[in-house]
Amino acid sequence: MSVSAAAERIERGIAGALRTGEPLARHTSFRIGGPASLHVVCDTLRDLSMVVETLSEEEVPWTVFGRGTNLLVSDSGYEGAVIVLGREFRRRDVQHDRIEAGAGCNLAGVVREAYSRGLSGLECAVGIPGTLGGAVTMNAGARDEWIGASVGSVTLLVPGEGLVRLRGSEVAWGYRSSGHLGDRGIVVEVEICVFPGDSAEIRRRMDESFRRRKTTQPLGVPSAGSVFVNPAGGSAGRLIESCGLKGRRVGGAAISEVHANFIVNEGGATARDVLELMHVARDTVKEEYGVELKTEIRFLGTFA
Repeated sequence: MSVSAAAERIERGIAGALRTGEPLARHTSFRIGGPASLHVVCDTLRDLSMVVETLSEEEVPWTVFGRGTNLLVSDSGYEGAVIVLGREFRRRDVQHDRIEAGAGCNLAGVVREAYSRGLSGLECAVGIPGTLGGAVTMNAGARDEWIGASVGSVTLLVPGEGLVRLRGSEVAWGYRSSGHLGDRGIVVEVEICVFPGDSAEIRRRMDESFRRRKTTQPLGVPSAGSVFVNPAGGSAGRLIESCGLKGRRVGGAAISEVHANFIVNEGGATARDVLELMHVARDTVKEEYGVELKTEIRFLGTFA
């Protein structure tokens, strides 16, 4: 692996920005994480193709970052390259029956624009942080409504192959899953199917969705969203709460008093603090109920 050679080649060839040793705590919703060897902003498809090719040739591992939500980065950082989709991937085109948007678009912005134009289909995504690409990759949404249901197509950049467009029906959508879509390639564009609706009704549904999130989730406090996937027919948060774990603290991290399936950074929390709390919650629920909780958040870097 030659990070320095990759950095030199990338810096010469891209329009976007390149940083070395960039602290990832600056780029995650948890405000936790050590440095990445490389942090690359790709403003164009050409940039992205070249960066991925260069990193592969120099044998430098890489990952694509959205807004760093749903992610826990190791305290020691990531010995590889973090790729961020920049300017070209933040454009969107809105029609009466579809929204074509780059994967780097802020999801909240796409939702707001749909509302402002009286278009329905994205009400379930109100209040969800992150980028459109990240939301599609994890099939974000409410408990019974997912963004995947509104996806008409997804365009991927597949290393060594180029652009590949999949119809929404070709993606194996599931609860918090897109059938390993992200493993097939980098999501670069999404077509969302929308339809004209009554603005007052759209506003009512959006307000209801946001109000529910606001009253049941610790919004405004650094976290990575839901820690565990809800088990079939149950609620991870209720299981953890029933074990008396709300408010349990390790270092600067705590199991939220608002929602037990959230771990929050109350100031100075480390990835080790969060991981220890996750183990406490998972082991206690397993002992009390025989239920094996599966993690919803992703991990980046090395965890001892």
